[in-house]
Amino acid sequence: MYVAKRRDLGRLQDEIQDLIDELWAVPRFSGLRHGFRPQVDCLLAGDPPELSVVVELAGVDPDDVHLYADDEVLVIVGERRRPDSPGRYQQMEIEYGPFQRRIALPERVDPSAARAEYARGLLTITLPVAEKVPPTGKVSIAVGRRP
Repeated sequence: MYVAKRRDLGRLQDEIQDLIDELWAVPRFSGLRHGFRPQVDCLLAGDPPELSVVVELAGVDPDDVHLYADDEVLVIVGERRRPDSPGRYQQMEIEYGPFQRRIALPERVDPSAARAEYARGLLTITLPVAEKVPPTGKVSIAVGRRP
């Protein structure tokens, strides 16, 4: 019971932080905004069950992405770098810069068995759902590339 309440409180804190970040962000059209917030989908499926987290990272070098997880949270940190281009921009809509997403996981997972794969601009992180896993420290997840 205590663990469930703690996880719910953690999720609520993450949602409040995301809301504050969005409310105080400079509007995209102003040209003053730096960085971007990649879009994320989470899917629970399979037998045995796995949690798949898909992150839209078009234009991001997988070497610039770092993943960390424990049994309750996945952290995605990276940067989309603006390419060096001679000339003057006539229009700027693509967001570049550093990013960080903190995903509260809906199920307890085994981060030591996690895997990540980058293909066609999408990063897919697969985290096996664990029935009973003792709490672990933060685990780094390597990003593999698929042609």
